[in-house]
Amino acid sequence: MPEPKPRRRGKELEDVILDITWVELVEVGYNRLTIESVAKRARTSKPVIYRRWSNRAELVLAAWARQTPTEMAVPIDTGSLRGDLIALFRRVAERANSVMTEVIAGVMGEAFRHPEVVELLHQRLRQSPMSSTLQAIVDRAVARGELDPVELPARVTRVPLDLIRNETLLCRGPMPEQAVIDLVDEVYLPLLHGLAARSVEAVHDSVPLAARDEPAVHGCGQHERQEQ
Repeated sequence: MPEPKPRRRGKELEDVILDITWVELVEVGYNRLTIESVAKRARTSKPVIYRRWSNRAELVLAAWARQTPTEMAVPIDTGSLRGDLIALFRRVAERANSVMTEVIAGVMGEAFRHPEVVELLHQRLRQSPMSSTLQAIVDRAVARGELDPVELPARVTRVPLDLIRNETLLCRGPMPEQAVIDLVDEVYLPLLHGLAARSVEAVHDSVPLAARDEPAVHGCGQHERQEQ
């Protein structure tokens, strides 16, 4: 008689539950996923799951977090700001598959009964590796002279994901390549150039008027003066 398998506990059990939750999402979708089906497939009980996640939305968001990388696996560097942005938007669009779209729509639908779920969703979206990747792209563009120096506010780093998620939700399917290019050319590039121009104006305005009007420095740092 084969020996019974040891019971899984702690993180090992949590990982199994989250992996099975994701498989269920892919197979049956958010609306048909149940805690009972996950528990049965994970060979555990509903109370065990509810001790860790208080509702289906929390469980699904945790499963999504486990499936999403915390950093870009392959750095983006095409040699131009526009090329980098198109490559980044394309990569995000490829990840914005039907499962992610359905998860977001389903979780938002449950927010009326579980308001705390909205904050969990926001946390999940803020954990995207988008911020560091975008800042690296911008820094390289500044170094190449394509863009004036600019620090990206948090909301601006979330714009690509927000735009692509909105397109995916509306279209209920993969984004066409031209839509990716249009978002870069018509929305995000103008936004970046506008932010950079505003940063330059802010630096200029912070310089005292007297300093702006000083004559140029010549020679060893002495101003040339006309003989009286």
